[in-house]
Amino acid sequence: MPSAPRPQYPIESVDNALRLLLMFRDRSEIRLSEAGEALGVAHSTAHRLLAMLAYYQFVRQDPASRAYRAGPALIEVGLSVVRAMDIRAVARPFLESLARTVGETVHLAVLEGTSARFLDAVESERALRVAARTGRVLPAHATSVGKAMLAALPGEELDRLYPGQTLPAQTARTITTKPVLLAELKKVRKHGYASNAGESEDGVSSIGVAVLDTNGRPVAAVSVAAPVSRMPAMTARQMAGPLTAVARQIANQMIK
Repeated sequence: MPSAPRPQYPIESVDNALRLLLMFRDRSEIRLSEAGEALGVAHSTAHRLLAMLAYYQFVRQDPASRAYRAGPALIEVGLSVVRAMDIRAVARPFLESLARTVGETVHLAVLEGTSARFLDAVESERALRVAARTGRVLPAHATSVGKAMLAALPGEELDRLYPGQTLPAQTARTITTKPVLLAELKKVRKHGYASNAGESEDGVSSIGVAVLDTNGRPVAAVSVAAPVSRMPAMTARQMAGPLTAVARQIANQMIK
């Protein structure tokens, strides 16, 4: 049951929809009559609520029994929360190993809408280094981790995330139009990694690779970040190899 105080002005339809979803904690399927009885609403009202939840794929109706079961969206939300809780602990040893290998700062991030949230980092021990961004949220299109994750999304999802044609700028080098971003993401898919040359912060470059689940969806991304002056010393292709290996190791560990 909810632990927070009940809102002073609850929205009845939202309240009923959420109560329906909570019913799936205790049962695998719900019939229309059961939904109406549990909510204390008419058959037609329960039907409309379930139809809306089905539209957004939070529930699905079994064609044979006509009962409703948890849909892919509800399952995905739950799994995403679990992954977000676990992935930092899972990834940490791999981040530390990668940082030792490349001698630069390594980041772990997740995608939140059109933003990249940095969950963890291992800083380089060099005097001149990129500082850890743990806890920061930056536009996904301006970071290598963000672009790596965006490139793994289907086109229709990208259109939902970016309905307009202009994008906010972080620096003078940030991509600021949707067509340019889509062209960049095409390159990311081709090469298997994303790059960032001063697009989120002046003087900082990075290479990022997405961590994909078994369905090919991005659950996170890892990156190696270095001062622009030092990045040419290690080519993107050289960095992409260790990064890709670490991304796969994290993905494999997550599904064990």
